[in-house]
Amino acid sequence: MTADMTFTAVAEARPGPKWCARWTLSWPAYRAWFEARGGREGPDRAECVAALARYMPELVPVHRRLAMLAGGDDLAARFLSTWCPPPYLGGCSVAAIPSDGAATLVRNYDLSPDLNEGLLLRTEWTGTPVMGMTEFLWGLSDGINAHGLSVALAFGGTHATGRGFGICTILRYVLETCRSVAEARAVLARVPSHMDYNLVLADAAGETASVEMHAGGGCTARAPSIATNHQLSAPLPDKASFTRTVERRACLSRLVSGAGPLEDKLGAFLAPPLYQTDFAGGFGTLFTAVYAPREARMRLLWPDAEMCQNLSDFKETTRHVQLAPAPRDASGAETSAPGFAELLRHVPPRNRPAARNWLDRAERGQIDWVAFGMLFAA
Repeated sequence: MTADMTFTAVAEARPGPKWCARWTLSWPAYRAWFEARGGREGPDRAECVAALARYMPELVPVHRRLAMLAGGDDLAARFLSTWCPPPYLGGCSVAAIPSDGAATLVRNYDLSPDLNEGLLLRTEWTGTPVMGMTEFLWGLSDGINAHGLSVALAFGGTHATGRGFGICTILRYVLETCRSVAEARAVLARVPSHMDYNLVLADAAGETASVEMHAGGGCTARAPSIATNHQLSAPLPDKASFTRTVERRACLSRLVSGAGPLEDKLGAFLAPPLYQTDFAGGFGTLFTAVYAPREARMRLLWPDAEMCQNLSDFKETTRHVQLAPAPRDASGAETSAPGFAELLRHVPPRNRPAARNWLDRAERGQIDWVAFGMLFAA
């Protein structure tokens, strides 16, 4: 089995026909999700706009423009505000890697290919050039601004919710209004998130931070500047073994503290345990984003492809990528090893770490059918 996606890089200084075309394409699916998860029963438009005005006033004109381009519909305006949205989950590994007095922000984005927009968007919506990977059509899962501030998120691992904004809108706000990690941390302390999330930041001066955002408001600083899918003050999530969040955090800790060339450390993001291939199970690495704050540039990496962008010389382009090569057995025949992810969840609990290791080896073409059978032994 293989997974593939199309990634598009688009530049539009102010919301206009390019954003509108993307809205027209994506809104039907987002609307179905929003309504199915209780979006119609959420806060009304007036409350959503008031929340934006209270916490992120600089985004109010942008939201007004986007809502107009979306047709002025109340439901669309409420959706775009992301105030108290339905809960949504994800994966991700993030680290700020020190190198030569600077810091490079690196993240793996782990999710189902069907749930990501695949859009790298460059904007100047409030006057500051910003580029990043979009979520909910104007929020960001990661990005960088012209001041060299970069930020990326990782799901916090719990299902707790509170009164707050979707984290992707908060990331957009940080990059629209902040120049440094210190300024960003002040914003994160006062703008409430609706769920638990972990953020990593880096700026042009080499400053970094890791911040746990708590559902309903408040945040906690952590060290080192890494994040996976659990918070250090909370019990491990139910799916900790499936997502390998503890193992991935340990790997990131070794990367940021160890010596070695930056490119070697980037290579670790394209290999287990950081690189995930359970696309059928909704947990595969869709892209690796690498942000260089001093140069205000970024790279999107995949096992067999790369896209490079610079805020001052942004190129609109489209790239179709294969996310994970199909594993092959000893004879060279293609196998369906990634499809075994669902089956392997039924092995006895004590064998589940071995099952995950078996799947990793299978995805690299090392198919051991005897070991597969032994996984189900009581």
